[in-house]
Amino acid sequence: MRPLVDQAVPDLPCPDESLLVEARRAEAGSHACLLDRIDAFQAIEFRAPPRAMGSPERLRVAALNAERLKRPRAVRRLIDDVGAHVVLMSEVDVGMARSGNTHTIRDFIGSSDHGYLFGAEFVELDLGDEREMRNHAGERNACSLHGNAIVSALNLEQPHVIPLEESGLWFKGINGAQRRIGGRIAVAARVSNAPRPLWLVSLHLESKTDPADRQKQILNLLRALDSIAPNEACLIGGDCNTKALPRGEGERTLLLQEPERFEPLFGDLRKAGFVWTGANLGLPTQRDGPEKTHPRPFGKLDWLFVRGVKAENPQVVPSLDESGQPFSDHEMVCVDILL
Repeated sequence: MRPLVDQAVPDLPCPDESLLVEARRAEAGSHACLLDRIDAFQAIEFRAPPRAMGSPERLRVAALNAERLKRPRAVRRLIDDVGAHVVLMSEVDVGMARSGNTHTIRDFIGSSDHGYLFGAEFVELDLGDEREMRNHAGERNACSLHGNAIVSALNLEQPHVIPLEESGLWFKGINGAQRRIGGRIAVAARVSNAPRPLWLVSLHLESKTDPADRQKQILNLLRALDSIAPNEACLIGGDCNTKALPRGEGERTLLLQEPERFEPLFGDLRKAGFVWTGANLGLPTQRDGPEKTHPRPFGKLDWLFVRGVKAENPQVVPSLDESGQPFSDHEMVCVDILL
């Protein structure tokens, strides 16, 4: 596993096309070597807000799997509606044909006073999944980056990318599509002007795996936090892909009361001082998206975990645009943090 990444740059470099051509032809055992040769995995893109806001005593934090952030304006409208001061995002594209070959985080921010940090989770060797490859056949990616972000008008400091796994699971693709270099990550930073130290972590755990592997990823995260934020207040949020949790309507109390029975990562978070009961509702966060449908009943995949601060007013917010159409196959979750 590569070490924590703390080199901040204004722009992550796009991978060289000749390296991508080489990677598409490479054997599965070449993944680790290729990962080490990509500069975008050695830094974190960080832009401070042009006019930073003071930290409020009640901080509203939202977490969203933005499904490539293909519709940044719709996401922006929802964030403004809920009044979130911080957005923890996963599935963010930079220079992908499927999302218009733009820097989607900058499109999302627009002319606002927000800054952001962005960490590359994957370099995409294809145009995307099977549907995206059909829809964008003949197009090319401008930069091929995909990852996690934190967006806020608050001053953030000590930005980090925390590698969670580097198995190369996606290197040869799934069902012949979505070949990737990289692995799941978390992106973390500290609020510099809060009434007390507070770390924010945007998390995305692997979807094509099992509870034991997700637990390993959380343990990697907790070890990293022990190093950079020992005993400091912290909020972790994102898509945890907790697919082993019960889904029946009559079992929803188990989601908050006994989730470690099904997903052992909750037990490790509890031992590390994190709680979830005041920060989440026992409701599903999966939904049918603009391009994906999921079996019923929907699962609760998206979570917020807090340590050292009080959480109030948890919400599950439908990921719908102003016309009532979905822009993601995940609902947004949010919570108020008392500082």
